[in-house]
Amino acid sequence: MSTTPNRQALVVGASRGLGLVLADELSRRGWHVIATTRRNSGELQAHAEARKGLLEVESLEMTSSGQLAALRERLELRLEGSRLDLLFVNAAIDRGDLPIGEVPTEMFTEVMVTNALSPLRVLEALRGLVAPGGTVAVMSSEQGSISRNTEDGYELYKASKAALNQLMRSYTTRHADDGHTKLLIDPGHNRTQLGGPDAPLSPKESIPAVVDVLEAQAGAPGLQFLDLHGETVPW
Repeated sequence: MSTTPNRQALVVGASRGLGLVLADELSRRGWHVIATTRRNSGELQAHAEARKGLLEVESLEMTSSGQLAALRERLELRLEGSRLDLLFVNAAIDRGDLPIGEVPTEMFTEVMVTNALSPLRVLEALRGLVAPGGTVAVMSSEQGSISRNTEDGYELYKASKAALNQLMRSYTTRHADDGHTKLLIDPGHNRTQLGGPDAPLSPKESIPAVVDVLEAQAGAPGLQFLDLHGETVPW
């Protein structure tokens, strides 16, 4: 990741919650940020207006291959030959706490496509826009750690994050020589629509620490699964 003042980032999934605060925190630190949203987000647009050109908004339904291809074309024009220093994919849905035997097939497919398949499709489609030495990162969760899965509940969500981690491992193996830093980030349990109102952290507490990790890991080789303190999360 570049240490120049002209660092550029793309944050996919920034309409609310962690992604919104991530895009805003990067721009607050002087990054030029392009942030995507599935639908019009008044809050994201308000942040963009406040950042006076450092934060721009793009549209993307991440599960649509057509929209993803169109976004790449727009980004190629927008970047005008420059490259991204950071590509960060933030996406997750949760469809409740059903035991896996009660999960409808349609629900299983929806969660797996959104949480595991689509983030990797984004990386594959857009990785060519990332500069040599840049970073590709995905928002994961401690819930995806198999070794730490010692409590009941949220089986489908946990499985989707474990699948995401495994797919990211495969991605790293295939692109081992591309020079990109590759990160899976566990931001902790946050008070978001996904994390619920009783979570111990707020995004405004956790995301600055996450950005510290992203900046500190710039140029690191291989794939790491790290928490917001930069500590390794066990697979």
